[in-house]
Amino acid sequence: MEISSFLLPKDQVAYITSSLSMQEAMELLEVHHYTAIPIIDKEGRYVGTLSEGDLLWKLKNTPGLTFDNMGEIPVQDIQKHFHNESVAINAQMEDMLTLAADQNFVPVIDQDGIFLGIIRRKDIIEYYTRNITD
Repeated sequence: MEISSFLLPKDQVAYITSSLSMQEAMELLEVHHYTAIPIIDKEGRYVGTLSEGDLLWKLKNTPGLTFDNMGEIPVQDIQKHFHNESVAINAQMEDMLTLAADQNFVPVIDQDGIFLGIIRRKDIIEYYTRNITD
């Protein structure tokens, strides 16, 4: 089964652009109660995922960085400690199980790398649970 039927489209997903500040990213994570959020560039391509841990490591390892001046640090300058693999929109659901073991969500892209949305780990697990018990 193709993953497109499980896609949570971009317009229903919180994401950030790589030009946002560290402070703006942290606020979006808080508002949406996320622990990680997809990052897209100005052309709309998926470029990575920012996690709470990435923000904490940046804060810890940057002398002089405080909550008061986080607005000066762009997201693109924050080292990402984990890479969420993306999949093409025409991928099969069978390809998702391995990724779901390590990621809360799987970013979905088109043939040009444009971010289309995500597939949540919860939806992948529910799909497999239904098919195992049927």
